[in-house]
Amino acid sequence: MKEYNITVAKTSNPVILKFETNHFLTKNKNYEFKNIDEAKNSPLAQQLFYLPFVKTVYISGNFIGLERFDIVEWDDVKDEVAQQLVEYLNSGEPIVSEADTPQKVGVTVYAEVTPNPAVMKFVANKAIVPVSFEFKNIDEAKNSELAKQLFHFPFVKEVFFDMNYVSVSKYEMAEWEDITLELREFIREYLADGKEVVSEESVSKSADKKTAEHQDVVELDETSQQIVDILEEYVKPAVASDGGNILFQSYEEGSKTVNVILQGACSGCPSSTFTLKNGIETMLKNMMGDKVNEVVALNG
Repeated sequence: MKEYNITVAKTSNPVILKFETNHFLTKNKNYEFKNIDEAKNSPLAQQLFYLPFVKTVYISGNFIGLERFDIVEWDDVKDEVAQQLVEYLNSGEPIVSEADTPQKVGVTVYAEVTPNPAVMKFVANKAIVPVSFEFKNIDEAKNSELAKQLFHFPFVKEVFFDMNYVSVSKYEMAEWEDITLELREFIREYLADGKEVVSEESVSKSADKKTAEHQDVVELDETSQQIVDILEEYVKPAVASDGGNILFQSYEEGSKTVNVILQGACSGCPSSTFTLKNGIETMLKNMMGDKVNEVVALNG
């Protein structure tokens, strides 16, 4: 039986909070319920509407979003809500009553260039993983059938998954104009067949790791926590749109150096140094004053 964990995540809207899960909640659909009558097909949403401050319930692939009325602040109730969600999900009760999904599902995939000329981003119209995964070679891809099959293409160097896209890094032996269509169609067919992208066990382990990292952030010193918050809110969305990811590694108080890890299209990108110095470093200096002197990428 699956064991669910919840990670609480802020959104750009202060009245909406996301409760991210380590397992998929729905098959291929997103749901929005404005009241308990609209939630007749979702026992979970119905239960949430018994909380007097819940205004709207969103149920998506790997999270439950809640919009609150102004009668409470999230800081006062979020922990209780997270605990209630964990207990409900682990009870095995239904989340949403969905009709059986046919084997072939409607999937579209489009190719998107990234700032890294060696990386192309293939974006799907549905969530494919709940957390990010990076594979440097076929040996690392043993728990991902999609990544493993992509490595069978001789020109594929690295593979990165995040939310609804696949970033593929190629060797110089091939040009994108010759291989993009083939890769896009292969990924689309794979997803349309409803095949597992990453093993359930691997997803669960990665989600547990993310939960542990979230706990580690809570235990960081105040300056490091501020840096993580800025990276999460301002930097991650930008690098994700370019097919990459950024992770906080450490903060060296003596030298005022911020160490980060770059993944996906950001790793090895010729413009990553420019982005670090003129984007991330400048932002941190402006927002944190003399606490930051330099940002260093440990890879990429």
